[in-house]
Amino acid sequence: MAELPQAVRGFWVTFSTMFKKVVTEQYPEDADKYPTQPRFHGRHQLNRWADGLEKCVGCELCAWACPADAIYVQGASNTEEERFSPGERYGLVYQINYARCIFCGLCIEACPTRALTMTNEFELADNNRADLIYEKKDLLGPLLAGMIPAPHAMVEGTTEQDYYANRVTGPGTVNREAKS
Repeated sequence: MAELPQAVRGFWVTFSTMFKKVVTEQYPEDADKYPTQPRFHGRHQLNRWADGLEKCVGCELCAWACPADAIYVQGASNTEEERFSPGERYGLVYQINYARCIFCGLCIEACPTRALTMTNEFELADNNRADLIYEKKDLLGPLLAGMIPAPHAMVEGTTEQDYYANRVTGPGTVNREAKS
Protein backbone atom coordinates (compact mmCIF):
# COMPACT_ATOMS: atom_id res chain seq x y z
CA MET A 1 0.00 0.00 0.00
CA ALA A 2 2.95 2.35 0.49
CA GLU A 3 3.69 2.19 -3.25
CA LEU A 4 0.26 3.44 -4.29
CA PRO A 5 0.94 7.18 -3.68
CA GLN A 6 4.13 6.95 -5.79
CA ALA A 7 2.21 5.38 -8.67
CA VAL A 8 -0.57 7.95 -8.41
CA ARG A 9 1.98 10.75 -8.40
CA GLY A 10 3.56 9.34 -11.59
CA PHE A 11 0.19 9.17 -13.33
CA TRP A 12 -0.57 12.74 -12.21
CA VAL A 13 2.54 14.04 -14.03
CA THR A 14 1.43 12.33 -17.23
CA PHE A 15 -2.18 13.46 -16.83
CA SER A 16 -1.25 17.11 -16.17
CA THR A 17 1.00 17.38 -19.25
CA MET A 18 -1.74 16.09 -21.55
CA PHE A 19 -3.55 19.43 -21.33
CA LYS A 20 -0.61 21.80 -21.84
CA LYS A 21 -0.40 23.70 -25.11
CA VAL A 22 2.01 22.11 -27.61
CA VAL A 23 4.72 24.48 -28.81
CA THR A 24 5.51 23.86 -32.46
CA GLU A 25 7.63 26.07 -34.69
CA GLN A 26 5.90 26.57 -38.03
CA TYR A 27 8.92 25.85 -40.17
CA PRO A 28 9.57 27.03 -42.91
CA GLU A 29 6.79 29.66 -42.78
CA ASP A 30 8.21 31.33 -39.63
CA ALA A 31 11.88 30.51 -40.29
CA ASP A 32 12.94 34.17 -40.09
CA LYS A 33 11.36 34.51 -36.67
CA TYR A 34 14.05 32.38 -35.01
CA PRO A 35 17.51 33.36 -36.32
CA THR A 36 20.46 31.15 -35.49
CA GLN A 37 23.07 32.10 -32.92
CA PRO A 38 26.45 33.40 -34.17
CA ARG A 39 28.19 30.26 -32.85
CA PHE A 40 25.80 27.95 -34.76
CA HIS A 41 27.48 25.18 -36.77
CA GLY A 42 25.98 25.15 -40.25
CA ARG A 43 27.30 24.62 -43.78
CA HIS A 44 31.07 24.82 -44.24
CA GLN A 45 32.80 27.54 -46.25
CA LEU A 46 36.28 27.62 -47.76
CA ASN A 47 37.67 31.13 -47.27
CA ARG A 48 39.90 33.31 -49.42
CA TRP A 49 42.70 35.77 -48.74
CA ALA A 50 42.05 39.47 -49.35
CA ASP A 51 43.38 39.27 -52.92
CA GLY A 52 41.26 36.23 -53.87
CA LEU A 53 43.77 33.39 -53.39
CA GLU A 54 42.38 30.39 -51.53
CA LYS A 55 43.37 29.84 -47.89
CA CYS A 56 43.29 26.04 -48.19
CA VAL A 57 46.78 24.59 -48.54
CA GLY A 58 45.65 21.01 -49.13
CA CYS A 59 47.16 19.70 -45.87
CA GLU A 60 44.24 17.28 -45.30
CA LEU A 61 44.21 17.91 -41.52
CA CYS A 62 40.46 18.58 -41.65
CA ALA A 63 39.86 15.17 -43.23
CA TRP A 64 42.00 13.47 -40.58
CA ALA A 65 40.16 15.27 -37.77
CA CYS A 66 36.66 14.38 -39.05
CA PRO A 67 35.20 11.58 -36.89
CA ALA A 68 32.49 10.83 -39.48
CA ASP A 69 34.95 10.58 -42.40
CA ALA A 70 32.83 13.12 -44.29
CA ILE A 71 35.69 15.19 -45.79
CA TYR A 72 37.87 14.26 -48.74
CA VAL A 73 40.81 16.48 -49.70
CA GLN A 74 43.35 15.91 -52.44
CA GLY A 75 46.21 18.38 -52.43
CA ALA A 76 48.28 19.48 -55.41
CA SER A 77 51.36 21.63 -55.90
CA ASN A 78 51.12 25.26 -56.96
CA THR A 79 53.19 26.42 -59.91
CA GLU A 80 54.20 29.96 -60.79
CA GLU A 81 51.91 29.79 -63.83
CA GLU A 82 48.92 28.48 -61.85
CA ARG A 83 48.86 29.62 -58.22
CA PHE A 84 45.69 28.95 -56.22
CA SER A 85 47.09 29.61 -52.71
CA PRO A 86 50.15 31.40 -51.35
CA GLY A 87 51.78 28.19 -50.09
CA GLU A 88 53.43 25.32 -51.91
CA ARG A 89 50.16 23.39 -52.16
CA TYR A 90 46.45 23.94 -52.56
CA GLY A 91 43.32 21.82 -52.32
CA LEU A 92 42.78 20.44 -55.82
CA VAL A 93 39.76 18.36 -54.77
CA TYR A 94 37.71 19.30 -51.71
CA GLN A 95 34.49 17.46 -50.88
CA ILE A 96 32.22 17.38 -47.83
CA ASN A 97 29.55 14.70 -47.66
CA TYR A 98 26.65 16.22 -45.71
CA ALA A 99 24.91 12.83 -45.52
CA ARG A 100 27.74 11.86 -43.12
CA CYS A 101 28.74 15.19 -41.50
CA ILE A 102 27.74 15.53 -37.84
CA PHE A 103 28.57 19.29 -37.67
CA CYS A 104 30.95 18.82 -34.73
CA GLY A 105 33.41 21.51 -35.85
CA LEU A 106 36.57 19.45 -35.33
CA CYS A 107 37.60 20.16 -38.92
CA ILE A 108 37.45 23.88 -38.17
CA GLU A 109 39.75 23.50 -35.18
CA ALA A 110 42.22 21.38 -37.17
CA CYS A 111 42.65 23.88 -40.02
CA PRO A 112 45.99 25.69 -39.60
CA THR A 113 45.15 28.58 -41.97
CA ARG A 114 41.50 29.17 -40.97
CA ALA A 115 40.56 28.20 -44.50
CA LEU A 116 37.53 26.28 -43.31
CA THR A 117 34.79 27.91 -41.26
CA MET A 118 31.11 27.21 -40.68
CA THR A 119 28.29 29.49 -41.76
CA ASN A 120 24.83 29.83 -40.23
CA GLU A 121 23.19 28.17 -43.24
CA PHE A 122 21.32 25.08 -42.06
CA GLU A 123 18.88 24.23 -44.85
CA LEU A 124 20.84 21.40 -46.47
CA ALA A 125 18.12 18.79 -46.98
CA ASP A 126 17.81 17.18 -50.38
CA ASN A 127 15.96 14.25 -51.94
CA ASN A 128 19.08 12.92 -53.66
CA ARG A 129 22.11 11.62 -51.73
CA ALA A 130 24.53 12.62 -54.50
CA ASP A 131 23.48 16.28 -54.13
CA LEU A 132 24.57 16.20 -50.47
CA ILE A 133 28.22 15.91 -51.51
CA TYR A 134 29.43 19.49 -51.82
CA GLU A 135 32.40 20.09 -54.11
CA LYS A 136 35.04 22.80 -53.83
CA LYS A 137 33.08 25.12 -56.14
CA ASP A 138 30.07 24.87 -53.82
CA LEU A 139 32.12 25.51 -50.66
CA LEU A 140 34.34 28.41 -51.79
CA GLY A 141 33.39 31.75 -50.33
CA PRO A 142 32.24 34.46 -52.72
CA LEU A 143 34.65 36.85 -54.40
CA LEU A 144 34.32 40.15 -52.57
CA ALA A 145 34.97 43.56 -54.08
CA GLY A 146 38.57 43.85 -55.22
CA MET A 147 39.29 40.11 -55.21
CA ILE A 148 40.66 38.40 -58.29
CA PRO A 149 39.60 34.78 -58.98
CA ALA A 150 42.43 32.24 -58.66
CA PRO A 151 44.75 31.22 -60.25
CA HIS A 152 46.94 34.31 -60.12
CA ALA A 153 50.31 35.33 -58.72
CA MET A 154 50.83 36.45 -55.14
CA VAL A 155 50.95 40.18 -54.49
CA GLU A 156 54.22 41.54 -55.88
CA GLY A 157 57.04 41.51 -53.31
CA THR A 158 55.32 39.25 -50.77
CA THR A 159 55.98 35.81 -49.40
CA GLU A 160 53.57 33.27 -48.01
CA GLN A 161 54.47 34.51 -44.50
CA ASP A 162 52.97 37.90 -45.41
CA TYR A 163 49.68 36.16 -46.17
CA TYR A 164 49.69 34.11 -42.97
CA ALA A 165 50.47 37.26 -40.92
CA ASN A 166 47.46 39.01 -42.57
CA ARG A 167 49.63 41.70 -44.15
CA VAL A 168 47.99 41.33 -47.59
CA THR A 169 44.95 43.59 -47.60
CA GLY A 170 43.93 43.26 -51.24
CA PRO A 171 45.30 42.70 -54.75
CA GLY A 172 48.54 44.64 -55.02
CA THR A 173 48.40 46.02 -51.46
CA VAL A 174 50.47 45.04 -48.44
CA ASN A 175 50.29 46.46 -44.92
CA ARG A 176 53.88 46.28 -43.67
CA GLU A 177 52.96 47.71 -40.24
CA ALA A 178 50.75 44.71 -39.41
CA LYS A 179 51.94 42.71 -36.42
CA SER A 180 53.65 39.44 -37.19
